[in-house]
Amino acid sequence: MSTLSIDLRQDMSAAKLTIGELEAGYPLYCKALRRLILKGKSAKEIERTICWGHLETLNRCLPGRYKAPAYLMALIKRDIQEPKD
Repeated sequence: MSTLSIDLRQDMSAAKLTIGELEAGYPLYCKALRRLILKGKSAKEIERTICWGHLETLNRCLPGRYKAPAYLMALIKRDIQEPKD
């Protein structure tokens, strides 16, 4: 194995977050999702982001506590289109 592939593997394993760390970041992931939508990013572009991946992981591990990212995106889009007074 080359040194580069070993280094990449070490970097990838160091980037893994615990569920507790993901839960702590949930408000930030939702805020990032809202900003991406406000910037006019397409659904495909948003689905390739880190925040989308973290939201998917939370939903997969704790579905009773965290909604699917696609559902959150629909809620945010609705909220943007129909702002409350």
